[in-house]
Amino acid sequence: MDYFADSIKKTIRTVPDWPKPGVNFRDITTVLQDRTAFRKLIDAFVHRYHGQDIDAIAAVDARGFIIGSALAYEINAGLVLVRKKGKLPFDTLVEDFELEYGTASVELHKDAFRPGDRVVLVDDLIATGGTMLAAASLIRRIGADIVEAAAMIDLPDLGGSQKLRDQGLQVYTVCSFDGD
Repeated sequence: MDYFADSIKKTIRTVPDWPKPGVNFRDITTVLQDRTAFRKLIDAFVHRYHGQDIDAIAAVDARGFIIGSALAYEINAGLVLVRKKGKLPFDTLVEDFELEYGTASVELHKDAFRPGDRVVLVDDLIATGGTMLAAASLIRRIGADIVEAAAMIDLPDLGGSQKLRDQGLQVYTVCSFDGD
């Protein structure tokens, strides 16, 4: 998998000082538009979860949908969307979480999982961990088991992956960028 990680990491575009000075934004669109890099990315996840009897991929709004849908298809699992508040049309559970300058919310249909379902939680990037922690809380409230929280990129200096581990979650990322 190191080959996948190195290759994918080289394809990610870094945009300095966006959205504000001092921030290095990790732009995944360059991975998505490169057919070889995108295939390697999905293959990295497929190889990790193939044969693990995963019932569903819980994909976080919105870039997690891209990875999650391809992964769910490849490992023959269901796809569940964890959406921003107000985007799901049926009975939902809502979880609020802290942002740098305020709060946000994610929601999940109440019937998205059955108790005991084996779920992989997927997003594009782990920064401070707030969105994934909120999504994990929703999944656990329904009674499903989170096999792992997974993302393309980890920004470990922002502490999110450690916060996930501190909450008892296994974490997998394809690559990481230190110092951001």
